[in-house]
Amino acid sequence: MTAVLDKPATPPAPHSPHHAKRWWILAVLGIAQLMVVLDATVVNIALPTAQTDLGFSDASRQWIVTAYALAFGSLLLLGGRIADVIGRKWVFLIGAAGFAIASAVGGASVDVGMLIAARAVQGLFAALLAPAILALLTTTFTDPAERGKAFGVFGAIAGAGTSIGLLLGGFLTEYATWRWTLYVNLIFAVIALVGGWMLLEHSRSAERAKLDLPGTVVVSAGLFALVYGFSHAETDGWANAVTIGFLVASAVLLSVFVALQRRVAHPLLPMRVVLDRNRGGAYLAMFAASAGMFAVFLFLTYYLQVSLRYSAVMTGVAFLPMTGSLIVVASMATTVLVPRVSSRVLIPAGMVLAAIGMYLLTGLGLDTTYAAHVLPATILLGLGLGLVFAPGFSLATLGVQAHDSGVASAAVNTVQQIGGSIGTALLNTIAATAASGYAASHVLSQRPAVLAANAQIHSYTTTFWWAAGIFLAGAIVAAFVLRPGVPEFDPEHAGGVVL
Repeated sequence: MTAVLDKPATPPAPHSPHHAKRWWILAVLGIAQLMVVLDATVVNIALPTAQTDLGFSDASRQWIVTAYALAFGSLLLLGGRIADVIGRKWVFLIGAAGFAIASAVGGASVDVGMLIAARAVQGLFAALLAPAILALLTTTFTDPAERGKAFGVFGAIAGAGTSIGLLLGGFLTEYATWRWTLYVNLIFAVIALVGGWMLLEHSRSAERAKLDLPGTVVVSAGLFALVYGFSHAETDGWANAVTIGFLVASAVLLSVFVALQRRVAHPLLPMRVVLDRNRGGAYLAMFAASAGMFAVFLFLTYYLQVSLRYSAVMTGVAFLPMTGSLIVVASMATTVLVPRVSSRVLIPAGMVLAAIGMYLLTGLGLDTTYAAHVLPATILLGLGLGLVFAPGFSLATLGVQAHDSGVASAAVNTVQQIGGSIGTALLNTIAATAASGYAASHVLSQRPAVLAANAQIHSYTTTFWWAAGIFLAGAIVAAFVLRPGVPEFDPEHAGGVVL
């Protein structure tokens, strides 16, 4: 049976299994989400140490990062639909347990093959866990006011998790061992497993739809080809035959997937989920925010460590003001702004603030300082991203049928993963081109050491210009696509508790 609300402001009926425990459930879901998000960066800082310990090549080092993104990004939609069909509690528990086991194996790795395989399995279970988390959040918080608070907290965790990963990775690598950047997931996973087992009730879609196997195979292959193509471009360039082949294959497969979804009785990703203007606008905004955000974490990390000579720990600490401002805005502004101000205003405004922060970073040089030049920019970025993530996550799942909440949740995670992969590959390529171009044009006028340092700075500032452009493009698209006005809460399509 399905329990829904009669009025937007009325609490769920007393027999609703999650209502009395909803804030504890939010804490458990937040911890699980933090584990998934920070794992995209917590291992990165440890890679040089792990490389020395296990003795693998630079090419293998790239695969430690790529294996996680490939499995995660390509299997998310399948994970979301599995959560809808067999039950979100069980998928959540299986995802958390599998992620923990893969993390333990990765931490105990004796060679690079074992580590890469563990990272791929981590991504597989993350693809089960992430959409189940967001679907459970959607079906647990159905009161409009409380929903805003819950998604504010969730958006803050999702947005800040990457920078928390950098800080945690730095501390663990410097004061423990690189293996603890993987072992630490066991702590998060145990809390999620115990809390999930005690607090969550078994819930699944009332409509026991069959899995769309053809659509699953096609979209998984298409997303794999897309992520792999962009990852390959990072190391081998955009003109490489393998890069072009995978990107073309991705375009063909994803086109076939869309055609299939319009014809099958039980589609993996119903077109009604993505064609709604608000949800579509939220997906596009999250895509742009993720693509632009990686320029901050990637190239600002390089600047702090290479140019300013910061340690791994100090680099993580340097991101704390951005993390703090993001958390404050995402968790508090949602209670004041989201219920009263249109997301068509909030999300573009957040994108513009982030673009201004990126613009400030384009002024970095060899003689600039953290306090005067980096700090103001990172605070602006945190403020802007907080205004994007909180309403973005809420809009991405608001109004979906209960039996579509898992796949709608998977869709927003998918666009984040794909956006981050595309942003990383694109901006890395732009940075390499900018550095080589600067070196070629100044080779006769600067000493080699100065030339190398200036070329690095030029590559960073060039990517910051591009990232500012990505944020501005996201602001324009969101302003045109999102509907005006504050979205009305429809209890019939709220993702009510499904028993």
